[in-house]
Amino acid sequence: MAPRNQIIENERIFSSDPFTSDCPGREIFIHVTSRWALLILASLSVGPMRFHMLRDRVDGISEKMLSQTLKTLCRDGLIDRTVEPTVPPQVTYELTQIGLELAGLLRELSSGWGDVCPTSSPPSLTTIR
Repeated sequence: MAPRNQIIENERIFSSDPFTSDCPGREIFIHVTSRWALLILASLSVGPMRFHMLRDRVDGISEKMLSQTLKTLCRDGLIDRTVEPTVPPQVTYELTQIGLELAGLLRELSSGWGDVCPTSSPPSLTTIR
């Protein structure tokens, strides 16, 4: 069996394991699991949204961070960006087919988090003693 990263006929063999640094999908995996991408993908799973709707839906995200994350997810092929030729231009974001599949998994994963997370802050050291 050939070791990872072995070069054969001037072509590099890539692993499809995201735990290895040469996995082609690892960069997208990192983007999707970022702090804001999960919330943006889950928000768009209900349908297309404009920038301001996403900003209001994802509480706490800055406009700069929303813009950067949307650009990254568009570049990764998970989100489509549509610009309507109006004044001012109307930009709508929606999930691609791959984005829809991923968002479905994310919503399923996160659906019960609110039920199992503590509602108050963790106990202080004085209450533990």
